Amino acid sequence: MKKSNFKKMLVLVLSFAMVLAFTACGGGGGGDEGGSGGSGDGKSITLFNSKSEIQEDFENLAKVYEEQTGVHVEVYYSQDTVSAHLATKYASKAPYTINMVDAKDIYSLGKQYGADMSDMAWVGDTDYAISVDDKVLGFPTCIECRGILYNEAAIKGALGEDFDPASIKTLDDFKAMCDKLVAAGMDAPTAILGPDWSLAAHYLQQVYEEREDPEAFVQSLYKGEADLMSDAKFNALMDTFDVLKEYNQFKTQGSNAEDELVHQAMSEGKDAFQFGGCWEWNDLLTYDYNGPVGIMPVPQNLEDDYTGKLVGGGAKYFYVDGSEYTSEADQEAGKAFLEWLASSDEGKTFVSDTCGMVSPFKSNTVPCTNDIGKVVKEYVDAGLLVPNYDYDPDDHYSKLGIEMKKYLDNACTREELAKAIQDYWASTTPVEH
Repeated sequence: MKKSNFKKMLVLVLSFAMVLAFTACGGGGGGDEGGSGGSGDGKSITLFNSKSEIQEDFENLAKVYEEQTGVHVEVYYSQDTVSAHLATKYASKAPYTINMVDAKDIYSLGKQYGADMSDMAWVGDTDYAISVDDKVLGFPTCIECRGILYNEAAIKGALGEDFDPASIKTLDDFKAMCDKLVAAGMDAPTAILGPDWSLAAHYLQQVYEEREDPEAFVQSLYKGEADLMSDAKFNALMDTFDVLKEYNQFKTQGSNAEDELVHQAMSEGKDAFQFGGCWEWNDLLTYDYNGPVGIMPVPQNLEDDYTGKLVGGGAKYFYVDGSEYTSEADQEAGKAFLEWLASSDEGKTFVSDTCGMVSPFKSNTVPCTNDIGKVVKEYVDAGLLVPNYDYDPDDHYSKLGIEMKKYLDNACTREELAKAIQDYWASTTPVEH
């Protein structure tokens, strides 16, 4: 059963209260970051947000920013793919001032259109900015990581004892825990999300990332030289995927299992484990959340330099449009908004508390309200992250998502999956970066 999102309602009320407060003071300033309420001289800029779950929160933040600076920020969202949507904006010669894109888009759209932000103060406050040709073009919105989600309450409820994720070091450990949960009455302790993005862009992606030289491995795939069936990492990760399949609560639905049911099962403790990431927090809160839900590395029977680490890094990047269609004044206004987002109390609270995201900025000490994000922050602070590989072709997750779905549905063998992956890479054009 779904429940209302109290936090978003509270944010709306608080934002409205701030508007009233500023109005009562004649639209006055909001501290060192904002200046006086009329300093924007009626300026208006646009922002494209590609994270649907924070659209309402972003609109509320924009109201606060306008009250502090006088600059109106209109926040837009589209269900179209990011690259296609922004291509239409450039074709119509009306791009957004600020654009939220995936990291790979910074190397294409950002490289072509992005304004240089090298001189901004926020650059020295993060390890996750993206630079292209010695220009800082990508502003990191948050840090996101992938791994195995676990519901502590569900495990304790079944076993009568606290769960220590550090006790799961290998796939054998994980399988033993699943068997233990089944013996205690939890018939199916795992769940698997079926969308292309989860299966191919997130799970399969680890095959490229968890190795000493991801770029060299991907190049071997392009050249048709890689043999996945003899590759230790591919087989280790697929062995783990097989165990997730074996105990899958939605085994009969396979890749057709509805996302909502998978999230509800994890949120309410109907299962114990699910591959996913910290971005799923808002989905979990939609239901009768019975946590905490944390995240741990994907267990494998392969001990290497990536054992005990999550895969992740900067996620969703902003670039400021530097094309001929955006004036220098608007470009500066866009940069100023991003600086405020990174450095102001309101911006820090928005990222870590309101949205429950893991901040990529060192100066942001606001506690993350996302249970999964809290664990991710511990891995970040300990330096236990495997970097993302950001240079897949645009159709990678859709085409190989289909193949991963076949494997999830037992409609192909591992050998057939490996061949499909190799054939895809050998037939596609390398991504410039």
